[in-house]
Order: sequence, then structure tokens, then C-alpha cells
Amino acid sequence: MISQNAWILTTVILTVVVAFDFTWAVLRRNQNTSLKEATIWSLFYVSLAIGFGIHLGTWTDAQTQQEFFAGWLTEYSLSFDNLFVFVIILTRLKIEEKSKQLALLLGILIALVFRIIAITIGAAAIKQFEWIFFLFGAFLIYTAVHLFLESSHKEHEEEKESRLISYLSEKGMKPFTIALIALGATDILFALDSIPAIFGLTENVYVVVTANVFALMGLRQLYFLIGGLMQRLVYIGKGLSVILGFIGIKLLFHAFHAVDIHKIGGFKIPDITITQSLTVIVSCLAVATIASLIKTSRK
Repeated sequence: MISQNAWILTTVILTVVVAFDFTWAVLRRNQNTSLKEATIWSLFYVSLAIGFGIHLGTWTDAQTQQEFFAGWLTEYSLSFDNLFVFVIILTRLKIEEKSKQLALLLGILIALVFRIIAITIGAAAIKQFEWIFFLFGAFLIYTAVHLFLESSHKEHEEEKESRLISYLSEKGMKPFTIALIALGATDILFALDSIPAIFGLTENVYVVVTANVFALMGLRQLYFLIGGLMQRLVYIGKGLSVILGFIGIKLLFHAFHAVDIHKIGGFKIPDITITQSLTVIVSCLAVATIASLIKTSRK
């Protein structure tokens, strides 16, 4: 059980960091982000998340620590996919390099707000209705299958975002305003995947919130860092689909146990531990990344 003091201290520290990042982006909104700056900030945020996870294990337990790392890796991966759509939107609207700083940060802040709202609703639903895990599990499996079979996933996303952008342009909106609306709409859609996914790994709201915040922090700098690398990770969608499918199955198993069903047709429904979940997540991301780089290096 996370104490109220821990909640307050964590909230204050994360708010200060996000506020500093926001202020930095506003002050440098008319300047291009160099590769060196993007690299330093990206490493800083990743190190911050890893450091927090390590420290978390010193005052909670190994279970909570593993849940955080599993949740952060999953949310960070999904946020990475979200970032690809950000690239499509900003490129399609021809947003100037100097304006991308502010557009990205506002888009990420919008994502953070939607995630907090979704987490609050999800936590309340789980507390009142344990059968909601059946719904979450089925939805994640459906999403995983759809993502895996969608061989032109990124082209599909680009087509979908282009329709939205074209519609808003016809209404006479300015490109920067359209970018913010499109980013917000994208954030809502991605929250539908990310929130059930992390609740499939942990029901600890503190872990859910911190994993999401750390996953979103630093995405602005990561945007300027990765550049063409996003085009090279051709199998990352496949890896994410396997992860989502695995978590969906884990959720269904948990749901059966929650309603006191432990066997189906003589088959004992297994309990998937957080250690096993973390192993699957890391393995899928590693295989997808290595396979992608091998494939694209041949071209």
C-alpha cells in the first residue's frame, strides 16, 4: 500500500520536472533542437525512469518494482508508436521545425491528461466490476490480432490521420491548431490500448500512474533524436501486437480466477507472474528491434 506522503512527494517531483520541461520548451520554441541536446535529454529521462524503478524496490517490494518496469516498458513502447503518428501529423501539416517544440510538448501534455482520466475511470471500474477484465482482455487480443495482420499498419495510420487533417483544413483552421486537435484525438485512441494493457500487468494505481508519466516524459526530445530510425523499426508493430496479445490472455486468466473459475474442461488456468510478464515484454521488444535493424540494414 502506497502511503499518502509517497503520493504527495512523487506528484510534486514529477510536476516540477514536467514544468521545467515545459518552461524549457517555451523558452526555446524558436530554436531548433540539436542532436546533442535531444540525446542528452532522452538519456536523462530514461535514466530517471530506471533510477526511479530501482529506488522503488528499496522502499516497496520486488513485486512492485517489477510491475513498474513491465508497465513502463510497455507504455514506452506504445508511446513510441504514438510518436510515429506525431511525425505523420507534423510532417503532413508542414509545421516548422521551430514550432515543433511547442506542438510536441502540448500534444504530450494532452496525452498525460487523457491518461490520468482513463486511469481514474479504469481503476474505479476494476474496483466495482471485476468482470471488466474479460472486456479488457478481449479488447487487447482483438487489437493485437488487428495490429499483427495489418501489414501496412503505418500506411493505414497515415491515411487515417490525413483524412482527419484534410477535414479540419477544410474548416479553415490554422495548421498549428489542427496539429493540436489531431494530436489530442490520437492520444485518446492510444489511451484505449495503453490503459487496459498496463492494468493487465498491475492493479497498483501508483505504479500505473508513474509508469505512464515516465513513458511520456522525454518523448519530445526522442522525436528529434530518432529521426530515420523510426522508419527502420519495421517489426516493432509485430512485437507490440505479441505483447498486447500476451497481456490480453493474462487478463482473461486473471478474470477467470476472479470469478472463482480455476479450471476449464480439466485444463488448469495458469497464474502468469509479473516476472514472466516482464521477461516476455523485454524479449519481444529485443527480438522486434534486432530483426528490424537486420532487415533494413540489407536495403
